[in-house]
Amino acid sequence: MATVSIPVNTCALLLDIEGTTTPITFVKDILFPYIKEHLEDYLSAHWEEDECKQDVHLLKKQIEEDMKQNRSCPVHTVDQTVHTDEEKAIREVVDNVLWQMAADRKSTALKQLQGHMWRAAYTSGKIKGQVYEDVIPAIRRWRASGLKVYIYSSGSVEAQKLLFEYSVEGDVLDLFDGHFDTNIGAKVDSKSYKNIAERIGCGPNEITFLTDVTREAKAAEDAGVNVVVVVRPGNMELTNEERDHYNLITTFNQLEVSG
Repeated sequence: MATVSIPVNTCALLLDIEGTTTPITFVKDILFPYIKEHLEDYLSAHWEEDECKQDVHLLKKQIEEDMKQNRSCPVHTVDQTVHTDEEKAIREVVDNVLWQMAADRKSTALKQLQGHMWRAAYTSGKIKGQVYEDVIPAIRRWRASGLKVYIYSSGSVEAQKLLFEYSVEGDVLDLFDGHFDTNIGAKVDSKSYKNIAERIGCGPNEITFLTDVTREAKAAEDAGVNVVVVVRPGNMELTNEERDHYNLITTFNQLEVSG
C-alpha cells in the first residue's frame, strides 16, 4: 500500500481508537469482558457513592428515553421476595448494561459507567492500554511538524485518557491536544465533525480523520473533513467500492506530512 500525504493545509489530525490506534481485540477480549465479569461486584461496592449514583441516574434516564422511543429493553423478572430493594435495583442496572453491551449501544450513560470501572482496573494495574507500535512514533513526528492531534472515540473521554495514561508505552497522554466522545455527537453524524472543527478552531477541510469504520468516514467526509481509512488485522472488510474511494493505510508510517 502506497504512502498517503496529509493535505498541506491540515492543522489537526483526529484519531479513532478501536481498530485505528488500538487493536479491536483489546476492546473485545479485555475491556468488555472485564465489565461483564466485575459489574455486579462493582455496583455493590460503590452503590452509595456519589459517582456511582450519578452513573445509575444517567442509565435510568437512558431507559426512560428508550421506552419513549419504543426501543426494546430487558425484561426484569427478579423476585422481590428473595432480594432486598438494593439487590433488585443493582440487578436491574446489571441487566440493562449487559443488554446495551450485547446490542453494541454507544450511549453516553453506558460509556460513563464503563469508564469509571476501567479507571479502577487501570490504576490497580489489572489492565494496560494497548497501542499499535507504529502509533506513538508517528504522532511524535506529526507533532514535530506542527500538527495538533486529537482523539475522537465512542468510549468516554475518561476511558480514552486512561488507555493512553496507562498504556504499554507508558504515559503518553501529553501527545494529545484534546479528546472527544459522544457528548460532541455520534460518530456517524456529520454534524459531530463540524462541532469538533468549531471546538478546536480549524475549518473541517483543515482536519484529517483516521478511522477504520467507513460509516464514520462518510460522516466526516460529508462534513468536509479529509479522511484516511486504516486497515488493520481484525478490522471490518472493505468493499471494492470503499477501497477505490478512500485513501487507505495499514500503518501510521504510511501517512506523511506534505512538504
